[in-house]
Formats: sequence, C-alpha cells, structure tokens
Amino acid sequence: MMSFQDAVRTCFQKYVVISGRAQRSEYWWFFLFTAVVGYILGTLDGMFFSSGPNGAPSVLQGLFSLGTILPSICAGGRRLHDRDMSAWWMLLLLVPLIGVLVLLVMFALPGTRGPNRFGPDPLGGDGPAPLDEGFVRSSIPRSGQD
Repeated sequence: MMSFQDAVRTCFQKYVVISGRAQRSEYWWFFLFTAVVGYILGTLDGMFFSSGPNGAPSVLQGLFSLGTILPSICAGGRRLHDRDMSAWWMLLLLVPLIGVLVLLVMFALPGTRGPNRFGPDPLGGDGPAPLDEGFVRSSIPRSGQD
C-alpha cells in the first residue's frame, strides 16, 4: 500500500502520464488530497473573496482545480489500467450521476493480479489467482477435460 505523501508525489510526478497502472491507494489518497485541499480553498475563497449574496467567485479553488485536473484524469486512467480497462472509460463522467457511480465502483475494485496489457502489477503480484482459489474442488470435470 502506498502512503499519502507517496501517492500525492507520484501523481504530481506523473502529471500528464496516463500509461502504466495505479494501485487503489495511489488513486484514493490523491482523491482525498484534492478533495480536502479543494474544500479548504473553497472555504478561504468564501472568507476572503466574498462577492455578496450571490456567493464567492472561487478564485483559489478554481486555480487549484485547474492545476490538478490533468493529474486527476491521468490517475483515474492509470487506475482503470490496473483493472485492465482502457482509460477511455473515463468518458463515463459525461453521463450524469450514473457514469460517476459506475466509475467509483470501478476505481474501488481491486486491480488485476500480475502483469496485464498496461504493465506490471504495481503491487508486485506474481500472476493471476488460480480459478479455484477459495472454493471447494468440484467432482464435476470442467468442459474439455477428462
């Protein structure tokens, strides 16, 4: 598992790198970082840049969002790569509510074990789990087997 600081550092070092894979902790720590800093900056915007009853113009939060939009998109793409899915699935964000929920589920599910078409396992797994892992062996033969 990646630490909070390592995740934030990695996502900023890979600012516009969408190739490769990102483990769950990398994605979710960076998500937490952007959400907390965005909330704090939004609060500061409201205190210092208030424009009356219509609300605040979100100067600080807007600048932070502009600075983190590309690393956030790339981290999401790498997270999908860890699930052996194309980063084009990020376009689900354009579907109101349902797209966001589907992507949240995909980001929360574990990645494929072992290497996949997008690179080696970021957790260092040896390979895919055996099909029978965690199940009782059946006496019924699989198709194509004697």
